[in-house]
Formats: sequence, C-alpha cells, structure tokens
Amino acid sequence: MRKGSLRFVARRKALVDLLRKKGIRSERVLSVIGSVPRECFMDPTFVELSYENKAFPIGNGQTISQPYTVAWQTELLELKGGEKVLEIGTGSGYQSAVLAELGVQLFSIERQRKLYERTKVLLASLDCPVCCAYGDGYQGWRLEAPFDRIIVTAGSIELPEKLLSQLTIGGIMVIPLQKDGELDMCRIRRTGDETFQTEFLGKCSFVPMLEGVED
Repeated sequence: MRKGSLRFVARRKALVDLLRKKGIRSERVLSVIGSVPRECFMDPTFVELSYENKAFPIGNGQTISQPYTVAWQTELLELKGGEKVLEIGTGSGYQSAVLAELGVQLFSIERQRKLYERTKVLLASLDCPVCCAYGDGYQGWRLEAPFDRIIVTAGSIELPEKLLSQLTIGGIMVIPLQKDGELDMCRIRRTGDETFQTEFLGKCSFVPMLEGVED
C-alpha cells in the first residue's frame, strides 16, 4: 500500500500510543493503524485532524469511523492472515485498507453508488487489494460465500440472517447490534450448521445499516 505523508508520522505514532492505552492489545493491528495513511480517506476539510481519535463526515450522510472503533472491530476478528473476509459498508475505505494490510482476501460491499465509485478508485490508487461491489449489504455476497470473517460497519436492529448463512463453520462475524435500545458491539462465532455463540462486548455508535441500494 502507498505510504502517507511524512508530516503525519509523529501523529500516527501518538495515535497508536493512545489506542494501546485505551485497551487495543494486538500489536499487528496497532502496527497497521500506524502505517495506513488515514489522511488519504478524509474529507479535505478535515485532513489536518486525520489522527484525532474521532469520527468525521465524508459526505453522503456517512462518516469515517474513529480509529479506536476501527482497531477494536479489527481486533475482534482475530485475524491471522489469509482469511476470506466480507466487509459490509466500504464507506471511506479506511477500514478496508486496515483489513487488507493484515493480509486477508477482502470483499467489500457499499450500498451508495457515489461512495462506492469514489472509494473503489481511491483504494486502487493506493494499491490496496480490495474487491469492491455496489449492492445491498443485507444480502451479503452469495457468489463469493462462504467467508471466514464478516465485519459490519453500520448499526443493525437485528441479525441479518443471510450474512450468518454465508459464514463458515468456525468463522466470526463482528456487527454493531441493537440491544436494550442501544447499539452494542456483537461478536458471533459459528460453531455448527445451525449453532452460533454470541458475545456482547460494549456500547458503540454507528450510522444505521439500511436495506437496498442508493443511487
């Protein structure tokens, strides 16, 4: 992947130190957060704030997630490298880039056409190997299923059954899921053909997961 601007090196290091203090333990994840140029995925208005641990608008009613959230979801996937991963919600492409740098085979779906077209070009320009598609994330990617890991980057009211069906036995899905009226980070492990183990790991904030596509 193409390197970022040298003027942000110190800020990247400071961000990694902050995430470590906030509880991110995976050194692989922290290393990638420290190397992926977040400034490339920001709206130009906010580039100077790229390494603040905050979410920022990217247009089309969407946001780039705060780095802690990206690191947390990524850590929960327990990636070793080589896994086939489905991402629901390409968005800015920042989470996609982090996953790709961890050596996975990544497929990513975006429901907003303009955002899909913009981010697909951006990821290609950064030499980031991601297979992107425009479509309804609730449907998953049937032709490429099954997946070892599925990550959802929007908050869902209920578990998308079609996504669960596209997860391998032994696979993991990480999804912000509504619980008691609030979003809670949920990790689901598929333990058999019809059996799943579910963990709720803490409150979180995401844009809503919507069905269908948007031109």
